[in-house]
Amino acid sequence: MSIKRSLLSVPFRFCNMALIFFLLIGINAFAADPEVSDSDEAVKAGESLFNANCKTCHKLDQKFTGPALRGVSDRRDIAWIQAFVKNSQKVIQAGDPTATALFAEFNNTVMPAHPFLSDEDVMSLLSYIEFGGKEEAAVATAEGGAGAAATTGGVPSEYLTIILAVLVVVLLLILIVLGLIVSVLTKYLNKQPLEEDDKEFINQKTDLKKVFRSDAFIIIITAIVISLVAKTAIDGLFSVGVQQGYQPTQPIAFSHKLHAGDKEIPCQYCHTGVEIGRSANIPSPNICMNCHMHIQNVEGKEGVSTEIQKIYDAIDNDQPIEWVRVHNLPDLAYFNHSQHVKVGQIECQTCHGPIEEMEVVGQHSALTMGWCIDCHRKTDIQTAGNEYYDKLVQLHAESKSKDALKVKDIGGLECAKCHY
Repeated sequence: MSIKRSLLSVPFRFCNMALIFFLLIGINAFAADPEVSDSDEAVKAGESLFNANCKTCHKLDQKFTGPALRGVSDRRDIAWIQAFVKNSQKVIQAGDPTATALFAEFNNTVMPAHPFLSDEDVMSLLSYIEFGGKEEAAVATAEGGAGAAATTGGVPSEYLTIILAVLVVVLLLILIVLGLIVSVLTKYLNKQPLEEDDKEFINQKTDLKKVFRSDAFIIIITAIVISLVAKTAIDGLFSVGVQQGYQPTQPIAFSHKLHAGDKEIPCQYCHTGVEIGRSANIPSPNICMNCHMHIQNVEGKEGVSTEIQKIYDAIDNDQPIEWVRVHNLPDLAYFNHSQHVKVGQIECQTCHGPIEEMEVVGQHSALTMGWCIDCHRKTDIQTAGNEYYDKLVQLHAESKSKDALKVKDIGGLECAKCHY
């Protein structure tokens, strides 16, 4: 019997060894183009560019809003990659079959143009894509990316529901197994010489009415009901003040997809305060008229469109356009746009999502305290060319930390940073 068991164990041992082997080499499954540098400097520079421009829509080893990027230099020519990153729509409109197929595969999602990136910047990006994030790739390979969605900290409500369902199934299986054990033991004991009282006890039938009326059953059911009610209440408390997905109808049907996407108007042109103050500012009708006094948007013989006429009416009547606020942090939290956009060099899409694809703007991110803290834990400080951080960089280097200087290292997790 031991020989058979040993022989049967060989395939399982082989499978385990093969699985471990493929997990270890999985992160190197793609071959990088020889032109892509694997130097630490290039990878670090590429990581900064990736976090600022690509992280919102791309992951290295998993499909996200866009395709998984690892191995792209093996699948595509360098020149093609540089052209696509700088202006993907230009490549698609030129009829490139690869770009067209990729565009269709991801539901015609428009990737923002990055004309400000140089060829050297794209090469640095490729260095990080091919040689960076190895620890994340190993975790994604080993766990199937199961933890990739947990970006806001804590256990998502859906996972708690699944865990609860699994526990219920396990308990049912335990009850079935116990029932089978009782049945087998009953048959075995009935074959033994027993006294009448013992036989009567062994063969007694379960009275369901007594079970349902028993204190133990009532306590179990009460505990289950209380647990479900408590879970529902906790989920409700966690959702208080969270308006993720809120998408109100505005007084004018302004399309960010048309203006920021198709026309590529920078966010800063309309939201003038985003780099100089706490608030990004809602554009006044005068800013709209900078363009629309030249663009009449004629519809046949009727002149301007109904929506643009509302801008004219607001100016003629000296009345502001009553835009409906979408993103609204509580008064107890302080947030400064210029600190994040100008100093931190954070892209608008990091918090607001793919705004250039939205016909009607909605709240993309949770904007909860946990969401902000998680960002502070992961985001690198942009210290290049900013003398303010020189001493902090020096102190961080002296601490012999292997990680780059992050927001958490300069007090980004302190309560008074946002609550004062």
